[in-house]
Amino acid sequence: MATITLQDALDTATVEGELYEKLENDKLRCFACGHRCLIFPGQRGICQVRYNYNGVLRVPYGYAAGVQSDPVEKKPYFHALPGSNALTFGMLGCDFHCGYCQNWVTSQALRDSAAGVMPTHFTPADLVKTAQRTGARLVVSSYNEPLITAEWSMEIFKQAKAAGLLTGFVSNGNATPEALDYIKPYTDCYKVDLKSMQQKNYRALGGQVKHVLWTIEELHQRGFWLEVLTLVIPGFNDSTEELWEAARFIAGVSPDIPWHVTAFHKDYKMTDPDNTSAATLIRAAEIGAEAGLHFVYAGNRPGEVGNWENTYCPRCQTLLIERYGYVILGYHLTDAGKCPKCGHTVPGLWPKSAQEVNTGARSDIFFRRPVRVKI
Repeated sequence: MATITLQDALDTATVEGELYEKLENDKLRCFACGHRCLIFPGQRGICQVRYNYNGVLRVPYGYAAGVQSDPVEKKPYFHALPGSNALTFGMLGCDFHCGYCQNWVTSQALRDSAAGVMPTHFTPADLVKTAQRTGARLVVSSYNEPLITAEWSMEIFKQAKAAGLLTGFVSNGNATPEALDYIKPYTDCYKVDLKSMQQKNYRALGGQVKHVLWTIEELHQRGFWLEVLTLVIPGFNDSTEELWEAARFIAGVSPDIPWHVTAFHKDYKMTDPDNTSAATLIRAAEIGAEAGLHFVYAGNRPGEVGNWENTYCPRCQTLLIERYGYVILGYHLTDAGKCPKCGHTVPGLWPKSAQEVNTGARSDIFFRRPVRVKI
């Protein structure tokens, strides 16, 4: 009896895509990500999961490789329903090949023989019902690159939006105008990983920095709720000069875009650099604030980064949201999303009432860890 391979299973879980155009001789051009792959018949795009079958683009559909109920702060979204859980699903594949990827088991499927898990079938209704059952208030596509599975995400997001849930992407930001136009009607939040400001670093990861910078500008201009994250890696992107360049760029798009600077830890193929120290994160956060950003957060080091986990009013510096890791210790915004002291409107997607925000104590960090759920 023949063994079903991962590639066989993934190729079965596909439909015709929408983000592409047909060309002569059964060639096609994919628009899902910034690579804009020209794919010949029988060949695959760089992501390995979008492929040309007799002149038709087949794309991932109808499965997940993982589903978890995560704190929304883990995404990280700090200005989108704080204290809530996000039902997070992921598929397989990626258009980058980052050597430090923490989700490499899913993202590097079909590229690395050690990666990949068999997909589990589910419907959009299954996922939305699971979100409701677990009390999640957002549905988020993550764990692999959501742009390359955008068609499936939109089927889920349509039903999630109809059920009153927020939706979001956690992405490398290698987008195209066609992809952003396609997802905009059903996508509320978008988090971009700004991995470096140097093209040589992006080349090593399989991308181009200009595409990611363009995506950040376009997301803001098109009205997505946008947050940007930089994983600060010693010896890779942690120089004072590069952190200044990143901070100035983001502030130039909008000083109201939250910038998360988070700690690297050894993973996958990148085991040479030291894990990022709290001192390095504080230095990066101070640079962000000095560059004019109103909301800078240092992550992955709960209790070690001073006040850089909290949200303050950019006008009067009143403490608005106090955090410890994924736990909300105090929430003080008005129901209209304003500073209670000076009335400044704080940008974000806030709950209708402070009573909706789950708050706890520092010890509760152990109870806000991701929980794998069954569909």
